[in-house]
Amino acid sequence: MSIATKRGDGGETGLAGGIRVSKSSLRVETYGTVDELISTLGFARSICDDADLRERTKVIQRELFRIGSGLATPPESKKPQVPVPEEMVDRLTAQVHEIEATEGLLADWSVSGEHTAAAVYDMARTICRRAERHVVRLIESGEAVEPNILKYLNRLSDLLWLYGRKLERAAGVSGSLREATGREGPRWSRAW
Repeated sequence: MSIATKRGDGGETGLAGGIRVSKSSLRVETYGTVDELISTLGFARSICDDADLRERTKVIQRELFRIGSGLATPPESKKPQVPVPEEMVDRLTAQVHEIEATEGLLADWSVSGEHTAAAVYDMARTICRRAERHVVRLIESGEAVEPNILKYLNRLSDLLWLYGRKLERAAGVSGSLREATGREGPRWSRAW
């Protein structure tokens, strides 16, 4: 058996359960964006010096495979939907609260690029936000989507931003947009 099945040569792909759709389908675009996020997190993890964040990131990557599977399984599939338990969202929420309580953590708009691994987590955050927008479009188009998928991606984008700031703080660098101007702004005003 070869990975090159040639079944997609005509512009179609298979969803879970054997349903064939166009590769331009919004559902395919959505789970493809989650796949891109998984890979980008792998890059972030591979260059991150913080062992705890590397382990947390690996857990998230594994959970994102569940998210991707849920998105690749339409309701009409013979394969049952993969549930996304509320506990997955709750774990991310707990991490958000834990990290945002860190003394001295940037709570300003951030300019990416002061720290390499933090910049890759910022890239992952923007991909996560795109996946989230695709999920919303999928829902708005009338497609059924497991409700916790949207919650998970929303929480994850916040957490990835915090991972970047945590790494910058540990490295003693700041990506603050307002720092150079001396202007104050609301806490947690992120650039998205």
